[in-house]
Amino acid sequence: MKSLQDKIVKEGNVLSDEVLKVDSFLNHQIDPKLMKEVGEEFARRFAGEKITKILTLESSGIAPSVMAGLVLDVPVIFARKRKSLTLTQNLYTADVYSFTKQETNPIAVSQTFLTNEDHLLIIDDFLANGQAALGLLDIAEQAGATVAGIGIVIEKAFQDGGKLLREKNVRVESLAMVQSLEGGKVTFKEGALS
Repeated sequence: MKSLQDKIVKEGNVLSDEVLKVDSFLNHQIDPKLMKEVGEEFARRFAGEKITKILTLESSGIAPSVMAGLVLDVPVIFARKRKSLTLTQNLYTADVYSFTKQETNPIAVSQTFLTNEDHLLIIDDFLANGQAALGLLDIAEQAGATVAGIGIVIEKAFQDGGKLLREKNVRVESLAMVQSLEGGKVTFKEGALS
């Protein structure tokens, strides 16, 4: 997605050979026009899949998921990372390791909102090592839901997450595939522009 790649180049901040900061438009401050385009692109890519719900993880996956849900006309569910007084029973849970935070956290979704009749689209902001996606797949499996695929805003193709998911025969659609962050420069994977 050219507009997303352009935004990454213009506003992304390469912190190291492994860390790309995009907090000016995706995971702190949100660019609504770009997120609308992102949601429309996910909806286009998964149009024939009869999606009933979108599943994401708080908090950075919410904006692109809501925009895709709006276009697909389906509810969006986000897995909670923090314990809540109102979310304590009848939960699907999984543990997710965060590369950027260097910690493992439990995530949870109420069993009220996911069933074995659901056909899910999983969406997240980044795909690096694949741990968040695997946690969401685990929750979908616990619910008996079918997963049509995973939509990723930015995939770090130089890390193992995409390969790991694709080897499990999971459909992964990434809107921007970063090949390298070496030398402080973002390089995109060739042929990954849609």
